[in-house]
Amino acid sequence: MATPTVAANAYASLAKMMERGGVEKAGQAVAGPSFSALLKDSVGSVLEAGKKSDAQTMAMASGKANVMDVVTAVADTDVAVSTLVSVRDRVIQAYEDIMKMPI
Repeated sequence: MATPTVAANAYASLAKMMERGGVEKAGQAVAGPSFSALLKDSVGSVLEAGKKSDAQTMAMASGKANVMDVVTAVADTDVAVSTLVSVRDRVIQAYEDIMKMPI
C-alpha cells in the first residue's frame, strides 16, 4: 500500500524529469528530452528502487536493518512499478487508437 509520502516523492521525481525539457528560455524554445530518454530514465528509476528494496530486504535478513526501512523501500518500488505499468498501458492504448484511425 502506497503512503502519501511515497506518492508525493514519485510525483516530485516526475516533475523534475519534465522540468528539464520543454521550457522556453529567453524567447527560444528549448527542445525537451526525447520520449526514449524519458522512458530510459523511468525504467532506470524503477530498477534503482527495486535494487534498493532488495538491499534493504537482505540487510534485514542479516539483522542490519529494521522492518520500517524494508516496508518503505518495498512501497517505493510498488509505486514505481505501478506508475511504469500505467504509462505502458497508456502508450499501448494510444498506439491502438492511432492504428484504428482511417488514412
